[in-house]
Formats: sequence, C-alpha cells, structure tokens
Amino acid sequence: MMDGYGMTGGFGFSWIFMILWWVLIIVGIAALVKWMVTSSGAGSRTGSDSKALDILKERYARGEIDEQEFQKRKRDLTQ
Repeated sequence: MMDGYGMTGGFGFSWIFMILWWVLIIVGIAALVKWMVTSSGAGSRTGSDSKALDILKERYARGEIDEQEFQKRKRDLTQ
C-alpha cells in the first residue's frame, strides 16, 4: 500500500529537484550579471589601453620606433 505517494513524487526526491532548479536559476543569474559587468565598456577599455601601451613599449624596446614616435603615440593612447 502506497497511499498515492508511490514512485511518481509525493515525499520522494521531488524536493531535491526543486532545490536544484532554484540553485540553477540563481547561478545562471549570477553568471549573467558577472558577464555583463566584465563586458561593459569601462572594464574592457582600460584593459585594451594597457595592452596597447605594452605593445608600444615593446616596439620601443626593440628599436622599431624612436623616442619621439614613442612619446607621440603614448600621448595619443593616454588621452
């Protein structure tokens, strides 16, 4: 006698799936917020500026550009 609470639900494992469902939703929202913050214009611009400045410094160190060209391009990047 199962009194209607057999293998299809009731007090079985359905509460575990409900908790997992809410955890999945919360984690998804948190991942979406994190992605939106890291892909915003303010966060990505400082990263690309510093990368461009690093490349400029490498070119100057290798002797590909002279000091005058380095200073001019550095001013352009930091404005």
